[in-house]
This record gives sequence, C-alpha cells and structure tokens, in this order.
Amino acid sequence: MTTLFRLDAAAQEVAARFGAKQGEDPWAGGYVAPLQFAPVITAGRDFIAGPRPAGRSLTPRMTPRLWGVLPPPGADDPTRRITSLRNPDSPFWIGNLRNSEFRCLVPATRVMLWGSGTDYEGRRLKHWFAAQGQSVFAMAGVWKDEEVPAFALLTLDARGEPRARGCKTMPLVLPDDRKVQQAWLHGGWDAARRLIERPDCDLLRETEAPS
Repeated sequence: MTTLFRLDAAAQEVAARFGAKQGEDPWAGGYVAPLQFAPVITAGRDFIAGPRPAGRSLTPRMTPRLWGVLPPPGADDPTRRITSLRNPDSPFWIGNLRNSEFRCLVPATRVMLWGSGTDYEGRRLKHWFAAQGQSVFAMAGVWKDEEVPAFALLTLDARGEPRARGCKTMPLVLPDDRKVQQAWLHGGWDAARRLIERPDCDLLRETEAPS
C-alpha cells in the first residue's frame, strides 16, 4: 500500500509540467502522507453543480486536495479514511471514475512502498521508487466532493522492480505522454479503464531514500 510520497518541486514547476493553471496553490515541495494536503491536477469545475461548458474541455488546474476520502456509510470505522482503491467496479467508486471531472493526476517525484523484507531490528523495509526519465510523474487518482474535497490513489498488484523488492501493491503511474494524461482527465470511461487494465508497469525504478 502506498502511504507516503514526495513532491520535491514547487507549484510553478508542477503546473508547467502538466500544462495546468497554477492558481493559488502555495506548494513549495516536500512529502505527503495520508490526511495531508497535496496538489492534484483536475479538469473538473470549481463547483460540480454548475453547467458544463458546451463543446469544449476545461483547462486542467492545480488545486490542493486532502489525501484520504471518507468511507462509505456503514463502515466499521467511520473515521478511517480511504487512501487507495483497488477495485474500480466498486459501487463506492464507480460513479466518480465514470465522471472524468473527478479523475485527477497526483504529481510526485518519489513514492515509498513497503517491501517484504526486514532490517536487523525486524522492521519492514521501505523502498523508494521514481518514474524512469521523469523528474515529476503523475499517479492516477480520483477525488470526491466532500466537505473537504479529498482524493485516493488507484493501485494495482506490484509488478516490475516493486514486485522484485517484495512490494504487494503499487500506484498506477501514467506514462510521460500528454495524450495519455489527457485521456485520464478528459476521456470517457472506456479510455480511462484501458489505462487501468493495461498499465505501463515498467516505469518505476528503485532510487535512494530521501535524506
């Protein structure tokens, strides 16, 4: 499970990287853990209840979102937020995933995944990964319009280097291809689902832990 990542790039650089409006996001760089705010790129409206602009797509914009959405009614622990999703067909997620306005890019420079090994003190090993050839990469996310708008990361079974290090899952990292990223932000559900079902699983490479 992804429980920590870093975005060591300022708001201006992140916005330029993904062709998004920077807005007033003050992000200066640093780490992101659950229940913290992080910049995301969305092509959704400021107010979802408003009318869609006819015949054109909205320009992607960068905006802060809380990492971790509220659980569905009836959850065993109603205070435990959900930071990732594995099943895109879940009734809890499908409505948001089908509406492109709720899909988002979650920028990162490195992501931490838990491996299966332990150190000499018996603690699980942390492995840090970055996307090959990308100084800032995009993880696929989805957000919900709660009292405090919040997002979760799409994850899949670990493959490639993460799997070789004993990691069980990894985030869905999108290729460094503006068309692919735009398909996640603007495309219909069929196009977005293809990115989930046929991901490029050879993007993440192990890197040094941040100092």
